[in-house]
Formats: sequence, C-alpha cells, structure tokens
Amino acid sequence: MLDDTNKTVAEMPAEEEHKEETKKPAAKKPTAKKAAVTDASEAPTVEVKDEPAQTQHPAKKKTSSQSKSHSAKKADTSSENSAEHKQSGEHKEKNDIQDIIDKAKAKGSISNSEIMVSLGDTDYDLDQIDKLYETLEAMGIDVTEDFDDDEPIDLDEDIEADLENFESSESMEKALSQEGLMIDDPVKMYLKEIGRVPLLDAEREAELSKRMSEGDEKAKQELVEANLRLVVSIAKKYVGKGLFFLDLIQEGNLGLMKAVSKFDYTKGYKFSTYATWWIRQAITRAIADQARTIRIPVHMVETIHKVTKVSRQMLQEQGREVTPEEIAKEMNMSPEKIREIIKVAQDPISLETPVGEEEDSHIGDFIEDQDSPAPADAASYALLREQLCEVLHTLTPREEHVLKLRFGLEDGRTRTLEEVGQKFNITRERIRQIEAKALRKLRHPSRSKKLKDYLD
Repeated sequence: MLDDTNKTVAEMPAEEEHKEETKKPAAKKPTAKKAAVTDASEAPTVEVKDEPAQTQHPAKKKTSSQSKSHSAKKADTSSENSAEHKQSGEHKEKNDIQDIIDKAKAKGSISNSEIMVSLGDTDYDLDQIDKLYETLEAMGIDVTEDFDDDEPIDLDEDIEADLENFESSESMEKALSQEGLMIDDPVKMYLKEIGRVPLLDAEREAELSKRMSEGDEKAKQELVEANLRLVVSIAKKYVGKGLFFLDLIQEGNLGLMKAVSKFDYTKGYKFSTYATWWIRQAITRAIADQARTIRIPVHMVETIHKVTKVSRQMLQEQGREVTPEEIAKEMNMSPEKIREIIKVAQDPISLETPVGEEEDSHIGDFIEDQDSPAPADAASYALLREQLCEVLHTLTPREEHVLKLRFGLEDGRTRTLEEVGQKFNITRERIRQIEAKALRKLRHPSRSKKLKDYLD
C-alpha cells in the first residue's frame, strides 16, 4: 500500500510536466484562415484546425475545474471574435471613407456616383455621409452632380437644340414662354443683354481655350459671356423648386465661371458638355442651401429628386398612389430609408399662411394649441378664481396675504415659511400658526360651501 502511494506521489511531477507539454502545442495553433467573403456586409468567418496532441500517456478524464476553465476560454474566444468583427467593420468603413477622400484629393473633384459606388452596399448612417460631404467641402474638393440616367434625349442634343433657339433675345423669350415660364421685365432685360454676344463655333472655342490656358483674361471673359445662354437653358429646368428664375441664372453663372477656370481643352470634349456639370452642380447646391427653411444636404436633395421622379412614374403606370415598399423595390433600397427620405422631403408651412378667398385668416388660427386649456375649463378656472378671492376677503388682511404667498396665488410661485416670515419680520413658527388658523376658517361651512362645486 505504501509502495503504491509512493509510486503515485512520485508520478505526480511527471504528470504536471505532461500537462505543461500538452498545453504548449495548443498555444502554437496554426494561423486562422479567413474564409471567402461573398458580401461586404457579411462578417468574415474563420476556420481553425486543431492540431491533435501527440502523447504516449493515456488520456485522462477532465476534472470539473478544467471543464470550467475550458468553458471560460470558449467565452473569452467568442467575445474576442465579436470584438474583432466589430473592429473590422469599423475599420472597413474608415478605409472606404479614406479611399474616397484620397481619390477626391488626387482629382480635385469627385462625383456623387463615385461616392456611392465607393461606399458600396454598407449601410452607412446619414450623419456619417453628411460628415463626409462636409469634410470634402472643408478641403475645397468639389462634389459634382451626375447626369440623370433617364433623361429623355441625349444631353448634348438637348443643349444644342436650346442654343439654336437662343440666337437672339426675341427667340429666347419666345422659347421660354412656350415652356410656360413667366418672363417679366428684369428677365427680358437680361436676355436682351446676353443676346448681343454671338455664339462660338468649334474653332473659336478652341482658340479661346488655348489663349485662356496661357493666362489671357480677355479670352476667359469672352468664353464666359458666349455661354451665358447655356446657363439659361439649364436654369429653366429648375424653375418652381424654391428659387426665382433670375436667382437660378445667377447661381448657374457662378458654376459657369468655375467651369471656365477648370476647363482643359486638350482632353477633346466640348466645353458645353463639361460646363453643364458645373452649372447644374451650382444650381442644385443653391436650391439645397437657400430654397428650404431647413437646409438639406446636396446629396439628399438629389436622392429626394430621384424618389419623387420614380414615384410619379409609377403613379402614371399604375394609376394609384404607390407605397414606400413599392418604391423601395423599384430603387433597390430599404422601405425604412424610403420613408425617411419622404419625411425629409416634406416642406414646412408657415402658420401665417393666408387661408380663404379674402385671405383674412391664417393656418395658425385653425390649429389646436395642445397646451392651452379647453374653453369650458378656462371658464371654470375663472369662476373659481373669483369665488376664491371672495372667500379670502373674509379673512384678515394678514391671513389673506400669508395664504397668497404660501400657495402662490399672486404670481404662481409658492414661498417657504422662512421667506414669508422674512417678509412680515416674524418667525416661521408664527407664520405656520397664522396659516393654520386661516385654513381652519376656510373649512367653515359658511365659506367652504362656495368652493365645493369646484372640487370635481
């Protein structure tokens, strides 16, 4: 028996050494291999192959403490994997945004479609996208608007057709009137002024562009003045979106001047096509900044425009109002995002907006004030106040004044015994006694019966 015990004790160090040896291979597990990720929003999966422990000793049964330790290690591993997944998602978002900024810095500008493609299918919060646009604007990087994919005709043909009709101020007035635009005197004067400048042919445009690249300011001015008709043809499409026609033209002119300063004739495309991007971008930015009481970011204005366009198109096709779910399916967006866009698109209405033919009433006159009491309650409160004043007048002047101060009957602010005592230059205990005596008097049937009807 002793021999067996000694033998067991003698083997214990060997067993401990064996535990240490079996733990070492587990620490040297092969590097985790990432499985192929089919979607950018899916979490990367990890396959781990456990290396079997090689030992000559027979397997031993795990104790309860070892089992608990193993469970704790599993929990730690799962929490680490969750944390790694979260960090990898945040890291990916930062990389996407940084890639957009780097690309924009290299080019000096970036289009909205390039931003959306770079963001991919990841569900970014609108605040994050707004911050990205603010960062690009702070860095002096221009975000250009994209052409609509579903324009009825080619953009160049559309512009050329307009410019052919805009040879003189009379032809411009006629073309604009045919489209239902009200041409007032200031617009007529402006059209007459820009109609004096002749249109440029391709050779003259190339010559001016070349001179402008060499620093000729007169060539730059001539190129701007010759393309003012182009601004009018684009600005007329944005009438009715919150800005006057002349304001739209003015904003478009700013975009035209920016296009002239950035135009590179060596790339071979027409100036009108290049300038159209900058003119439309300047106009849409002005509408976003000035047309609404509550400012909406430029990218959201364009999204609202697309949602509205799809909604109207589906209304014509189906002959009924479409649901957010149907619009979401058509635009490959989530219904929640469509609802958010529709909510943002709502225009605020002033409470001072006139109502009726005579316009002697306003919308605010017909909107219930939730904070004001109902007429019946207001009348009841007025009668109660009158009765209360009559009852208080039956007390002594000091008792009446003490109750009014204690219960805030004069200005709505209640006072403490200390505050009332300081006002009368007596102790707080004396004020308490006066208050108790006054309340006892009010409970007398001769006085209380006048106020019982208001207790309900």
